[in-house]
Amino acid sequence: MSPISNPALVPPGGNLTPGAPAVKPGGAGAARKAPAPGSPAAPAPSFADALSKAGEQAQPAGAQAARLQFSKHALARVQRRGIELDQGTLGRLSQGVQRAASKGSRDSLVLVDGTAFVVSVSNRTVITAVGSEHMKDNVFTNIDSAVIA
Repeated sequence: MSPISNPALVPPGGNLTPGAPAVKPGGAGAARKAPAPGSPAAPAPSFADALSKAGEQAQPAGAQAARLQFSKHALARVQRRGIELDQGTLGRLSQGVQRAASKGSRDSLVLVDGTAFVVSVSNRTVITAVGSEHMKDNVFTNIDSAVIA
């Protein structure tokens, strides 16, 4: 059993550490072979996989190097709070982060349709997400800019 109790937060391939080979349960060091997509044995995509795929589709061509990432904490907040992240929202979030970067921001609060995202601009990583219903009485610290996207 992995230390991550939520299967939706397990990275693609089930690797918990970067660069570690995927291992079959009970197989010593054997590489895991994924079932063909659409086959009955294929597992449903995890939330992290779906979010990553949506983020890739929201990016313009050639912008893959500038793609947003979500920390484990942010993924947990998005999932627990039921925050909807469609392609339009991710695209506007990415544009907001790009605007913050163009002004030299390091850590920014990006507001998209009533949802607040705290983003590390330098490494394009969403640190946390707060929906409008959870924003009352919140104080956002350690940011140097705010963007309304």
